[in-house]
This record gives sequence, C-alpha cells and structure tokens, in this order.
Amino acid sequence: MPSQPSNSTSQGLLIALVGTIIWATTGIFIDYLFTHYTIAPLTLAFWRNLIIALTLIGILAVVQPTALKITRRDVPFFLVYGFVGLAVFNGLWSFSVKYNGAAVATVLAYSSPGFTVLLAPLMLGETLTWRKLGAVALSLLGCVLVVKANEAATWALNLQGILTGLGTGLAFAFYSLAGCWSAQRFASSWTVTAYGFLFASFGLALTQTPEVLFTMTEWDGWLILIILAIGPSLAGFGLYTLSLRYLPASLASLIAALEPAFTAVMAIFVLNQWLEAMQWFGAGLILAAVVVAQSGGQKPETNHQSPEQITPSPPISPE
Repeated sequence: MPSQPSNSTSQGLLIALVGTIIWATTGIFIDYLFTHYTIAPLTLAFWRNLIIALTLIGILAVVQPTALKITRRDVPFFLVYGFVGLAVFNGLWSFSVKYNGAAVATVLAYSSPGFTVLLAPLMLGETLTWRKLGAVALSLLGCVLVVKANEAATWALNLQGILTGLGTGLAFAFYSLAGCWSAQRFASSWTVTAYGFLFASFGLALTQTPEVLFTMTEWDGWLILIILAIGPSLAGFGLYTLSLRYLPASLASLIAALEPAFTAVMAIFVLNQWLEAMQWFGAGLILAAVVVAQSGGQKPETNHQSPEQITPSPPISPE
C-alpha cells in the first residue's frame, strides 16, 4: 500500500500551489493595466521593480537586516545581474504581455529552461546531455505552436510578439544562471532578490523621462500597480521560498511550472483571451520540457536541515 505524504509535505505542496496561483496573476494584472490605463511597458516595468525593491528592502531592514549587507566588490555583479539581466527581462516581459496577451506571454516565458540548458555549459560548465537536448526540442516545438509560428501569416502580423516572447525566455535563462552562481557568493537569496530588483529599477530608469513616468493619472491604476508588485511578485516568491522548507527544490519547481496553465485559465475569465487547441498542446509540450529539464534521474533530495539553515533556491517562475 503506497505511503501517505507526511503533514509537512502536504503543507509544502499546498503552500507551493497557492504561491504558483498567485504568481499566475502577474500577466493578468499587467495585461489589465495596458488595456484600461495609459502606461508604457518600460514605465510599468520600472515602477514594478522599484516598488518590489523598496518593499523588500523595508521588510528585510526589520526582520533580517544582515541580508542587506553587501560590499563594494558586489556592485559589479549586481550591475550585470540586476542592471542588465533583470532589467532586460522585465522590460521584454512587459512588451511580451502587451503584444501577445497574458496567457501566451506567460507560456513563452517558460521557454527559459530550454535556453538555460544551452547556456549552462558556457556559464556554469554543466554537461549537455541527450535528455537536456530533448527538453530544448520540446520547448522550441511548443513555442512554435503557442505563437502559431507554423502559420505564415503570424510572422507578418506578430513578429514583434514572437521575438519579445522568446527574448523573455532567453533573458530569464541568463537571470536564472546568474542567480545559481550567486548562491555560492551570498548567504541569503533575499539579498540577491532585493538588490537585483533595485539595480534593475536603476537600469530601467535610464529609459524614462519625467513626462513618461506619470502618464497614468488614475489613482486606481496606481493601486493596481502596487498590488501587482507586492502581491504576485513578493507574495508569490515568499510562498515559494517558504514551501522549500518542506519540499525538495525539484518538486517545488515542478509545481511552479504549472503557472502558464493557471494564467491561461484565468485569462479566459478575466480578459476573455482564449487559447486554441493547438496552442494548448504547445503549452503542454513546454510544460513537458520543464519536467524533462528538471529531472535528471537522481533520487529526490530531502531537507535534513532546520528551516533556519536552508538557503532557498531561486524560483522557476519568470515573474
């Protein structure tokens, strides 16, 4: 008779699932802002990153001030990680939602595991295996079906959407690999997250002018933007991090990979955006690629450390 999951495992699964559902609203919020308010993609990305950074720094200053300590030697890393990597990703992500809609943009962002597989040998010296190459092939095929790239008319009508969607996956792959490297350098992942978003907002600030920053004048639009930054981003990341106290990182990551499906379902009811049958199939292939890329034939790891000793891994969610 199969053993029942422990209470801690069940609790971890529930926390990871709730965090993923919250994450899945990111594209919905961004799409809603573009549809109902006047705000440019890069401006939205700037304010979102700045609000996230300031909120997280304020929280850490109270509950974990040691996580805010960095040295002058760390600045070059954050210039690359946040100023370039995260800023580029968030800028492309906002454009992708604008051009593709919330559902398709979120699915395309999950092409990142495929790009990660290709970049990891160069950045981290990892071995490229046939299993990983299979994940890349599944991911790319799924992207073709999701954006309807198999139809000639799509290239003429939505070339920008295709390029920004795939660019989002590539930028997040770079961001993820840099995050993996940073785990050896910083004791807390919250240090990397807080300063990553702060430096990203510095980078995005270079694309703004005073006139562009405040084109959205409605107070409810700003409220939605604040909810977007603090809710899906910080709450989603926080719950994912909490779930890692009870679950192996591989299992938590696979639960997070359900995000595109949740976003696609929400988009039907909130935004009236429907995926066609072939697009759903393509989304399934991308999800399968994530599973293949995450699995390596290893035994599931278990957490033998106390919650205070565990340094959380960065989430798989692109948002």
